[in-house]
Amino acid sequence: MNRTQLFIGYNRRKMGIYINGIRTQAERSQIPEPRTSFCGIDKDIGALCDEGRLQEALDRMDHMEICVETHTYARLLQGCVITKALPEGKRVHAHMILTGFEPNIFVGNNLVNMYAKCGNVEDARKVFDEMPNRTEVSWNSMMTGYAQHGKGEQALEFFRQMRGVYIGTNGFTFASLLRVCVNLAIIEQGKQVHAQIVKIGWGSDAVLGSILVDMYAKCERIEDASKLFDRVPDRDVISWTTMISAYAQSGDGEEALKLYIKMQLQGMKPNQFTLTSALGVCASGEHLEEGKQFQAHLIKSGFESSVFATNALVDMYAKCKCIEDAYRIFDKMQKRDAISWTTMVVGYAQNSLANEALQLFCEMQWEGMRPDKFTFASILSACASITAIEQGNHVHCCIMKTGFEQDVCIGNALVDMYSKCGSIQAAQNVFDNMFKLDVVSWTAMITGYAQHGLAEKALRLFEQMLQADIKPNHITFVGVLFACSHVGLVDKGCHYFESMIHSHGIAARMEHYVCMIDLFGRVGRLDEAVTFIKEMPIKPEALVWQTLLGACKIHGNMELGKYAAEQVIELEPRDSAAYVLLSNIYATSGRWEDAAKVRTMMKERGVKKEPAHSWIVVKNIVHAFVAGDRLHPQVEEIYATLEKLIAQVKEAGYVLNTNFALHDVEQMQKEKSLYYHSERLAIAFGLMSTPHGTPIRVIKNLRICGDCHEVAKYISKVTQREIIVRDANRFHHFKGRLCSCGDYW
Repeated sequence: MNRTQLFIGYNRRKMGIYINGIRTQAERSQIPEPRTSFCGIDKDIGALCDEGRLQEALDRMDHMEICVETHTYARLLQGCVITKALPEGKRVHAHMILTGFEPNIFVGNNLVNMYAKCGNVEDARKVFDEMPNRTEVSWNSMMTGYAQHGKGEQALEFFRQMRGVYIGTNGFTFASLLRVCVNLAIIEQGKQVHAQIVKIGWGSDAVLGSILVDMYAKCERIEDASKLFDRVPDRDVISWTTMISAYAQSGDGEEALKLYIKMQLQGMKPNQFTLTSALGVCASGEHLEEGKQFQAHLIKSGFESSVFATNALVDMYAKCKCIEDAYRIFDKMQKRDAISWTTMVVGYAQNSLANEALQLFCEMQWEGMRPDKFTFASILSACASITAIEQGNHVHCCIMKTGFEQDVCIGNALVDMYSKCGSIQAAQNVFDNMFKLDVVSWTAMITGYAQHGLAEKALRLFEQMLQADIKPNHITFVGVLFACSHVGLVDKGCHYFESMIHSHGIAARMEHYVCMIDLFGRVGRLDEAVTFIKEMPIKPEALVWQTLLGACKIHGNMELGKYAAEQVIELEPRDSAAYVLLSNIYATSGRWEDAAKVRTMMKERGVKKEPAHSWIVVKNIVHAFVAGDRLHPQVEEIYATLEKLIAQVKEAGYVLNTNFALHDVEQMQKEKSLYYHSERLAIAFGLMSTPHGTPIRVIKNLRICGDCHEVAKYISKVTQREIIVRDANRFHHFKGRLCSCGDYW
């Protein structure tokens, strides 16, 4: 090696700090002087690197007792960067030390780049700090490493140091800095970088212009982004695509589509990224026809085989609720990546097709495709939607094996899944063992406690959240108010509502007002509920009046119930719930003619009642039931089991309450109509299909009726099984003639 070259004076005794095991080995060895390697071996190693055979190249390097050429070390390090192979990169570094190779600036820059790009920013900085001579590449590599691994503040500080030693900056430096500003959403620093770009004459650069447009857009300065785009003199396809994407991400689909048309009129040919940005606009569901046109354009442009573009198509159709079209495209894909599978799994989950999502997740694993954290989060949501706790447990095991367990988003999804599957203790265990907690984590656990009727735990956890200096958001307060309303803590609920507005500066939203109406209504303070509605600073939505109507039904207030129903019908004339609740109020009071008039009104207006149905997951299969259901393959066995249960619970003291049979029919018919409600059929099927001692988990789409609530307590007692029912309002844990709701629901 030419001794006139600039050497980097590494203190070899310090190398052990960042290369595991090297210091001891180096100290025991006599470090030889650098010697010229064999040219043929260097060529072989270079060829292996070019072919992507990194391990073989490293094995060839290890067999050499002398250092290889400078460019060979550089190629090996570049290969490690491409494959993100940090241990292999350390192996190359170790070889340099053991053979006495003194890296020049070129190899030193490659070392910094390797450590930084492979995520070991600390070791990159140690190498950087020991370089006596550095170039722009050295500084840029280090700064980019900070930027790409979430260390934005360090990147900005590093840039200030870089300017302080009068190191020149290029477009790559500014691009890295702007991306830091985007990631941290720090618009003021971004504007300062923008000013420096203009100052040194880079203002007309198309690449930097695109990044600046992206920065302003993602910092919610869409007007500034648009003005900047208009001033870029030589706009290329990247510039157009960035602005189209900016409009799409800001929710302005109309402007995005207009700009796409303008782009074509100016003779600029869109690439696959432009088309996928346009498809993202169509994914809102409002532009399905335009989405179909973009699909045709995509095929015509030859991008049909692009996995990236096809993934966007699948996503567009899934979000437009055309799930069959989405799967048809997915099924025809000759090549799929993890995003393809995740997009389809998410599509099924978001379209309430949990079974299909779970099946596809299994196929994904059979294909050897590794799920990412977004796949796991989506499949956990699917498990939660149908209380598929066995599948949820399986997914949890997969998460542990793949190392995502400490990811905060995955932890939050697990807390939510276990809570919605009725296993609040498992949710608490996940929460307690999470490495990091954010506002979503706390909110998920508070809401979980609230839905299970554990108000004291919910409120205690909320206070712990405040003590931990975690700022609650509006969703957190929905959980807190929900907890108060479902156990009748009126004063505490009022206190938290006021503190939300005045102490935490969170404006009350419609969902908070609904919780407050529910809070007053459940305890029978209907006049206060009406006063609260009248004093609302925003116009009440249908759900506010519907909540009041539900309270009127519980407390038998016909006149106020009729008024609340009229308000709901005026705002949502197609909403069946108001008609049904009003009819039920009349029926409960024996006013059968009035109840019949309401049902006639529904028929005349074409309003159909949402049918009550319940479902249970057994051996990974969802079994759904409606009242009086005779379609299940095991219907005879289910009815026989239910008849036996009814006889047993009657012996235990259960008395049928026909007040919940809201039809003007004979007593015997009333009894029969109650016997075969959907939740009873689901419970009976669960008892005959699951091992003794395991909980029965049932979901009902509507509120569980009072008589079914009572019979479930008796069934739990006579069978010695815990029965968990998740209805439209909350969880009910039936155990030994008791329910977790305390009969307050």
